[in-house]
Parts: sequence; structure tokens; C-alpha cells
Amino acid sequence: MSKNIILTNQEIKHKTKRIAYQIYETFIDEEEVVLAGIASNGYVFAEKIAQELKTISGLKVLLCEVHIDKQNPNLAIQTSIPSEEYANKGLILIDDVLNSGTTLIYAVRHFLDVPLKKFKTAVLVDRNHKKYPVKADFKGISLSTSLLEHVRVEFDQDNNSYAWLS
Repeated sequence: MSKNIILTNQEIKHKTKRIAYQIYETFIDEEEVVLAGIASNGYVFAEKIAQELKTISGLKVLLCEVHIDKQNPNLAIQTSIPSEEYANKGLILIDDVLNSGTTLIYAVRHFLDVPLKKFKTAVLVDRNHKKYPVKADFKGISLSTSLLEHVRVEFDQDNNSYAWLS
């Protein structure tokens, strides 16, 4: 299987910083923002955005890991923090790749049960193959791919992250 690199480590860093600035501009009037990353890569991406936000702004950032069964998204969704901690705050739901939109739409539905000040979504790669009416408010890159192609993101601890198409 060949790897067609679509984002290098440097490009991922640049896109992460740009998304962090966009989030800061959108939530500039808030004291605190919640970054809810979908386990596992979405949460890693949320951590990277949180690091950038802490560098560029005075926003208090609360990280939340969202556990969803991607094969059965109807099953109960778990979050690493109780809903009381993100109620009445600005929240950004984050994932690495937006494929069909299934994971994101079910996660959005989960968060709609809690009153939020503002609710946005962010992804590193938007594939443009949605079966649900869901969009990413903040995205690193949009790709038009065939349904047979797959986008993978590899977040490496040694700063050798990349996204590839197979």
C-alpha cells in the first residue's frame, strides 16, 4: 500500500496554528473555551490546538475527550468530563478527518443536550463525502477524493506527524 502524503509535519503545525487563531477570533469574548476531541486522533489534535491557544491567547482551555463507537454511533457517548463542566460555555468539537460525517453528527447530537454559549466544529482534513448535513467550521484542508480512497492522520510524539491518502 502506497502512502501519498497530503500534509507534512510542518503543514500540520501551520494548519493547527491557523485553526487556533480562528478559534481565538471566534471566542475572543469568552474567558474559557472547551475543546472536545473525539478519541483518539481527534483528542490528540485538540491537545495540539490547546497548546497553540495557550501560546497566542489568554483563554482558559478545558480539554474533553469524547468516546464514541464509530461502528455503532447510536450507542451512548462518553466524555472525560461531566456535562456540568462544559455547560454554558463555548465548545469546539474536534476530529482529525471528516469522512462521511457520521461520527461528527452523532457527537454533535450528544452535545445538543447541554446548553452551550457557542458550538463549533474543527477538523484537520475535510473529505467532502458527507452523508449527513454536517460541516466543519474550522478546517485545515479540504480534499475531493474518491470513495475508495482513505485519509489517515498519524500523530507522532517525535514531531513527525503527517496525513496521507491511500
